[in-house]
Amino acid sequence: MTHFTPSTIAALVIAASFAAGLNVYATVLTLGLLAHAHWVELPQGLEILSQWWVIIVSACLFAAEFVADKIPGFDLVWNTMHTVIRIPIAALIAYGASSHLSPGMQVLATAAGASIALVAHGSKTSLRAAVTPSPEPISNIALSTTEDAVAIGLSWLVTQHPWTAATIAAVLLLIAIVMTHWMVKTLRRWLGRIKGEPAY
Repeated sequence: MTHFTPSTIAALVIAASFAAGLNVYATVLTLGLLAHAHWVELPQGLEILSQWWVIIVSACLFAAEFVADKIPGFDLVWNTMHTVIRIPIAALIAYGASSHLSPGMQVLATAAGASIALVAHGSKTSLRAAVTPSPEPISNIALSTTEDAVAIGLSWLVTQHPWTAATIAAVLLLIAIVMTHWMVKTLRRWLGRIKGEPAY
C-alpha cells in the first residue's frame, strides 16, 4: 500500500488538482476506489473519499459528465457550469491533503490547488470552444475521452509514483498556459479584423 509522506503531499496536490480541473468526478472516483481497495493510504483529511456514498455519487456524476461532455454545444454549457464545481472541489482536495501541515502551508496548498485547477479547467473550456464549431463530432468526442483518460491516469499515477505524476501535471500545466495565451491572442486578432472591416 502506498503511503503519502509530507514530501509527497505537494505532488498529490499538483497532480490531483490538475486532474480535477479536467474531470473532478473521475478524480474523486479514482482516488476513492484506490483508497477503498487499500491500494493507497490517502492523507487523513481525504479519508472521506473512500466512503461508499462518495464513490457512488462520484460514479453517477462521472457517468453523466462522460455523456454530456461529448455532445457538441452542450459541452460548453456543461463546462461553464462546472467552473463553480471543479475549482472549489480541487481546493478542498488540496486542503484535505495538507490537513496535517501547518495552517500557513495548508492555506498555500489550498490556493495552489485552486489555481492549478483553474488553469486546467480554463484551458479545457477554451480548447473545447475552439473545437465545438467543427461540423463533425469525432474531434469533440476524442478530445473529451482524452481528458477523461488524463484525469484518471494522473489520479492513479500520483498514488503509485507521486513525483512522476506531478511532473507530468506540471508540463501539462505549462502547455495549458501557453495554449490559452495563444488562443486569447488569436481571438483578439480575429475580433480586431472583424471590427476593422468596412460596413456594407
